[in-house]
Amino acid sequence: MTDKRATSTHRALPEVSKLSMPRHGVYEEGIPLRKGQRSWVYIIRILFSRLFVLGGTIGLSAYGVTEMYGVLSTNTVTSLQWFFLLLFSINFFWIAFSFSQALLGFLIYLKPRFIKHREADAAFTTAILLPIYNEDPHRTKAAIEAMRNDLLSKAPAKYAFFILSDTNCANAWIKEEDVFFDLINDDKSGCPVYYRHRQDNNERKAGNIADWVQRWGGDYEAMIVLDADSIMSADCFITLSRRLAGAPGVGLIQTLPTIVRAETLYGRLQQFANHCFGPIYAEGLSAWHGLSSNFWGHNAIIRTKAFAESCSLPILAGKPPFGGFVLSHDFIEAALLRRAGWGVRFDTDINSSFEEAPPSLIDVLIRDRRWCQGNLQHTPFMFAQGFVLPTRLHIFSGLMSYLSAVFWLSLIIVGLAIAVQAAVVRPEYFSNPSLFPTWPVFDSERALNLFIVSMGLIAIPKVFGWLAAMLHIPRCLRFGGPILLTLSALFEMFMSALYAPILMVSQFGVVMAVLRGKDSGWMPQSRDDGALNWTTVARTHYGHTLFGIVIAIIAIMLSNELFLWLLPVTGGLMLSIPLSWLSGGIKKTRIVSMLGLLRAPEEKQAAPILIQLQQAIQAQSQEQETTPLQRLLANPELCQWHLAQLPNMPNESSVFHAPTVTAEWKVKHVHSMEHLEATLEDNETMALLNSPTCIEQLKTVS
Repeated sequence: MTDKRATSTHRALPEVSKLSMPRHGVYEEGIPLRKGQRSWVYIIRILFSRLFVLGGTIGLSAYGVTEMYGVLSTNTVTSLQWFFLLLFSINFFWIAFSFSQALLGFLIYLKPRFIKHREADAAFTTAILLPIYNEDPHRTKAAIEAMRNDLLSKAPAKYAFFILSDTNCANAWIKEEDVFFDLINDDKSGCPVYYRHRQDNNERKAGNIADWVQRWGGDYEAMIVLDADSIMSADCFITLSRRLAGAPGVGLIQTLPTIVRAETLYGRLQQFANHCFGPIYAEGLSAWHGLSSNFWGHNAIIRTKAFAESCSLPILAGKPPFGGFVLSHDFIEAALLRRAGWGVRFDTDINSSFEEAPPSLIDVLIRDRRWCQGNLQHTPFMFAQGFVLPTRLHIFSGLMSYLSAVFWLSLIIVGLAIAVQAAVVRPEYFSNPSLFPTWPVFDSERALNLFIVSMGLIAIPKVFGWLAAMLHIPRCLRFGGPILLTLSALFEMFMSALYAPILMVSQFGVVMAVLRGKDSGWMPQSRDDGALNWTTVARTHYGHTLFGIVIAIIAIMLSNELFLWLLPVTGGLMLSIPLSWLSGGIKKTRIVSMLGLLRAPEEKQAAPILIQLQQAIQAQSQEQETTPLQRLLANPELCQWHLAQLPNMPNESSVFHAPTVTAEWKVKHVHSMEHLEATLEDNETMALLNSPTCIEQLKTVS
């Protein structure tokens, strides 16, 4: 492979090595798993795990539905009550399924690991892909520097970084070129860093990766996909490459990303839950997934040729939000790999795979809007030809992660409607010919017992996580010891219970918006501290607050008991504005940090790669913000290098592109740079920066 290093007059990319990537349809024949992947131990383990989850889900669901029917059927069941029973059955099935996975994971976590994945020397170079989209380049650069230095010391000449930019904001584009310039031109052939900016971000992140596969994938047997906020140690990279080399029939290995560097309240809640409770859920998922696991879009290694052959995503019929390009590409790429006979594994025992969390509740809600549309868009794949049952369950789980909010809120509203009906509608005691009246009563004792069981199924998986950490003494001490671990777990459960109804109502609204045909667009992920003013927070959550107040008023007018039953829901909604305000901003977590609550293991004893990342971030120089044109013209070497990165285009004058035409006209007729920048539209600035002719003309503007 030829390495043409970047200079001010050369492109920051290696020689092209193409791979064909034919587009696939939704409906295609499936191929059995490749031979040699399933031993008797594997078959028995997977069979036991799946029967355990299936039996637990069916058994608990049967109990819950039977008990609820008993609560409602003391007399004739009304149509509204039948609807309530249906909604309850769906919700109870979902929590039973989640509980069964967590219980399986807890039992596996308690016993020593006896299955070790085969590893082999990786006689190939692995590409590390970092797709970015309007990100802060300083954080990305710091992460690359930390990871590359680690790789240079432990695995030189085995890895290469590719920064794949889909940035469509002019200022962000030139800023990232400026920030990455020294990194890319730093000739460390033991672990080179390449950069590519894509003019047309067609198909978003999936298209970004597919473009790399088709242009350079032929030289790299494997690729590790990261997010802009990912960080992994050299040992993690090496283990992934060795495991892929040792499993010729596996197409993808997913790690368990651990949340780190959270500083806001909401971020620390997610971080603690990820560290304390996450491993239990992960072990359960990995156990029943087997070689039909899932992909979360990052922190995973993929066999490049398998991906090229299998994973060009279908274009769905119709218009967005349900038609067009597949948004949430990761689930479907895993499904297509498995359909093509490639194993997809979830290895939970690989350490030092990290990511960061959204800083505030509002940032999570913004991200959920895109994820919800992507998961609902997967519906056709659930029933498509060639997919195995675990794949369909992955897709179903993605759907239920958002539809469950609809079912839960509907259950609450229907239950409230039944209570209103009982209070205001005169009962017909002799509706049927009988000597004895039909009393409209519920089995309250049975209802209370069922409520306790339901809450237990939701809460006990977190108890499993707490208990697993308590029993592992070194891990417990890294959480701050048994007392702080227990207090943190209780605090996380309490705060999550307050935030849960806000998320439920918000996700209900998101699902309804998608069903009405509203497209989510493509917003960049927030990486700041999430601090927002009261006005912004109130504008976002005033509807949640009013909804909570209305439900609480109706409940207390009917009975004090009903009000108390609904308080866990209405309380969080009525407090949604202050809760959301508290969720973001580093300063608001000082008390929590001083008390030692929500401490994560990596805070007590940080992994070396995280220490290196922090040092690299602190070493970054934050230059004064300037406009993209000023930044480009102030640095002639950067300007020449920028021109060298532009793809070879046909004669510009032969292709009509309105923004380029208007940008060129404005460059010729303005009297100053300030005047030009004031008159350029965003798309015209991008067109100008993509046009060598316009950039050369810029030098004539005074």
